[in-house]
Amino acid sequence: MSDRSRARRSAPRSQDSQDTDAEPELSLAIRVQSRRWRDLQDLRERVALASRAAVSVAARKPMDQAELSVLLTDDKRIRVVNRDWRGFDKPTNVLSFPAVPVERVAQSPVLGDLVLAYETLEREARDDGKPLADHLSHLVIHGVLHLLGEDHETTPEAERMEALEIRALASLGIGDPYADSEPLSSNQNPSPRS
Repeated sequence: MSDRSRARRSAPRSQDSQDTDAEPELSLAIRVQSRRWRDLQDLRERVALASRAAVSVAARKPMDQAELSVLLTDDKRIRVVNRDWRGFDKPTNVLSFPAVPVERVAQSPVLGDLVLAYETLEREARDDGKPLADHLSHLVIHGVLHLLGEDHETTPEAERMEALEIRALASLGIGDPYADSEPLSSNQNPSPRS
């Protein structure tokens, strides 16, 4: 598959998700821009499951089949995006770009965009002694929660967002990433509208 390939598909569905109380599904558009990502097993499925986990714990729900675009890139490219859109001339782990104001999420056919940088994720996972695949799931959840209106600018917001992330990760069988760290605060912003 070329670097420019794009996959459009819904997150995998479970059999019980076909009832009337089913969570909305996202239509994923995934673009792999850095070859480094290809070494990660089940990359597309992991992104799909993490995005579904985020939707399942979020207070605000997107429109069913709303498009989520995910760009899996490298530090060099995310640095340019971070500089041009946020004014920070440095790489970061994940950037979130909502398509609409949060109050219109439920009516929008497009949720927004996530951009993730391989080297930063790999370095963070290694430094924290976590599997890269688990860290990717965490940051996809983090980014999708931002697109659904969650934030961590204040301590109460950070505590709420961390609790949602922990619940979503637990649904995937991934442990609490904050177990040995200080609570996330606005000065520890791991992403753009991270």
